[in-house]
Amino acid sequence: MSTDVITSVRTALRSVLHWKPPAPRSGGPAAWALLPLTERVPALAAPCRMHPAVYAIEAAVIDWARRTGLRADPGVGFHRIAGRAFAGFDAAAAALFAQWLTWLFHLDDEMDEGQGRLEIFQGMLAGASSHPLEAAFADLWRVTSARMSDLWRARFAVNLQRQHDACRLEAANRAAGRIPTLQQYPALRRATVGPYLYDLVEPCLRVEVPPWLHGCEPWRELVDACNDVTAWCNDVASRPKEAGDGHNLVVIAMHELGLNQRQAVAWVLDRIVERCGDMREAAGRLPLDAFGPRTARDVSKVACAYLAAPRAHLDWLMESARYA
Repeated sequence: MSTDVITSVRTALRSVLHWKPPAPRSGGPAAWALLPLTERVPALAAPCRMHPAVYAIEAAVIDWARRTGLRADPGVGFHRIAGRAFAGFDAAAAALFAQWLTWLFHLDDEMDEGQGRLEIFQGMLAGASSHPLEAAFADLWRVTSARMSDLWRARFAVNLQRQHDACRLEAANRAAGRIPTLQQYPALRRATVGPYLYDLVEPCLRVEVPPWLHGCEPWRELVDACNDVTAWCNDVASRPKEAGDGHNLVVIAMHELGLNQRQAVAWVLDRIVERCGDMREAAGRLPLDAFGPRTARDVSKVACAYLAAPRAHLDWLMESARYA
């Protein structure tokens, strides 16, 4: 993490030695449809604990956003989802991940609402954009990639290109009035949500899992299931915000299965419950015995962050002003 961000974190830490969790804010009505998951999935039953330095994390995100020209609305609370997902790690790890989340959601909004959407993305990939998103990306990339291998950088670049390609397909679908099928949608959604987010856990935790593990079936299933759970929960919460867009699992279920909205939400919740089970099962099959103690510990750290992500995301959906 850059020196100025570390300084910001340390300064803010001095003021939160006696931090107590604030009262939760109210998210939008659509997000509350996800509450049955807390009774159906044991791993989602209890709220995540919050990082004790959550205000320091928030300060680091706001300072970074102002410096790079992005907005950092405290009511949206990206620092809070990172504070939950990285509650057991240092504040710098959570702050870096929250900065990436801030960048990703700005990009998502540009893709959904902005002008010249794909042009911005293409310019960023080519390093030729003057948009604030490009400057923010360059800043994050400089800090994040410095500690990682060439293989990790290549994997991140592939996943960034995956998002670009998926967003192009989404744009073509919207222009043609096409709605993806239930068979097509999961892979498309995994790509549009930002698959490199899962790569970012490693540099945030200052570890790097063995390259061959990323091709291992249990690891791929763990990542894909975690991606599906968080993305589909987001679909339920964001459906009113995305009215008229067919790239939403609830909308696709209504369209393809002939369900009304309530039935479609219930159908999506059933799929989320299934994928939560897949995620836990995959985690139990990780080949930790193939590693030495230090590498096994590093792999476990990353896997634990994945396993914490769905409940951290669920708590955030309930309180974030983004979905109010």
